[in-house]
Amino acid sequence: MAALLSAGMTPQDHLLDIGCGSLRLGHKAVPFLHPGHYWGTDASLSLMRHGRLTELPDPSRLPEDHLIEDTTFAFPGIPDTITLAIAFGVFTHLPHADLATTLQNLRRFPNLRATLFTTFLSDAPTSTRQPDGVVTHPDRPPYHVSETQVAQTVRNAGFTPTRLPTLLPRGQVLWTAT
Repeated sequence: MAALLSAGMTPQDHLLDIGCGSLRLGHKAVPFLHPGHYWGTDASLSLMRHGRLTELPDPSRLPEDHLIEDTTFAFPGIPDTITLAIAFGVFTHLPHADLATTLQNLRRFPNLRATLFTTFLSDAPTSTRQPDGVVTHPDRPPYHVSETQVAQTVRNAGFTPTRLPTLLPRGQVLWTAT
């Protein structure tokens, strides 16, 4: 929530939470946003439904059809009203090509101001120990990529990359694509 609020999120925004799981962010964002302004995607519809029923103070503020099972980042059924998107801790566990696919597919949202996402950074062609001790890899989870590669991927998708100074758990780096 702090990252989204720093990015200017207001209750009027329409948020797309990519890889929302059991609504770790959703349980805070849904009460903050106007009803119906939160949309979540994840590979597991059952996990999202469970989170809706057990994590939200008022599940009626989040229509069940706002939780979309999506394993390809195609965002089926998500309306064009989306103004902000976040993928926190998603691309650290997926090959870098999935970030490129996601950003390309987000281009279809005409009102999108910014997408926030996290990565692990390293230029090393082999496993790397991040400052907090987690070991990342170029070829398996948790993945690391170079800062140059992330920035180029964001630019190739038609966005402007910004590496934010925010310190995140496990050494993840927070980015904004605007």
